[in-house]
Amino acid sequence: MPMKKRIPFVAFHTRVRDETVNGPNPYRWEVRTTEDYFSGKRVVLFSLPGAFTPTCSTRQLPDFEKLYDEFRDAGIESVYCLSVNDAFAMNAWGKALGVEKVNLIPDGSGEFTRKMGMLVAKDNLGFGMRSWRYAAVVNDGVVEKWFEEEGLSDNCESDPYEVSSPQNILETLRTAPVS
Repeated sequence: MPMKKRIPFVAFHTRVRDETVNGPNPYRWEVRTTEDYFSGKRVVLFSLPGAFTPTCSTRQLPDFEKLYDEFRDAGIESVYCLSVNDAFAMNAWGKALGVEKVNLIPDGSGEFTRKMGMLVAKDNLGFGMRSWRYAAVVNDGVVEKWFEEEGLSDNCESDPYEVSSPQNILETLRTAPVS
């Protein structure tokens, strides 16, 4: 993804808690767009292969959650985790991990991921189409900094995780001026 490129316009089908909904599942559908998430804000977006998967659940999302306040101190307004999973899986995953600060974005159809050029086949793991692991600092809908793991390919035998780590992004934010 080239720097200074505008992220694609996409509508995400999310589920949001609504106390007016009766029953054991008090959620309603809400369509949120990339403009809702990114316009007028400087945010960190990170994308990963899937909810409930090992590296994503034990390291990546928990570390972004733990370091959220440090991102805020570095001038980031929000941190978004995007995955090619539906809203039900993303909500259950966030609840299971106790996520309160990072906002989870379901890219159920993979449309955003495809338009970002990050959609890969993970059939070798039984996943189907998923996101390659990457992160970006996005300022008012424009990519300011890009962090892509090496080896972008279909059915990659490894699961690289270093460049898109929250620790690496924070170090970059602390040492590099705003583009």
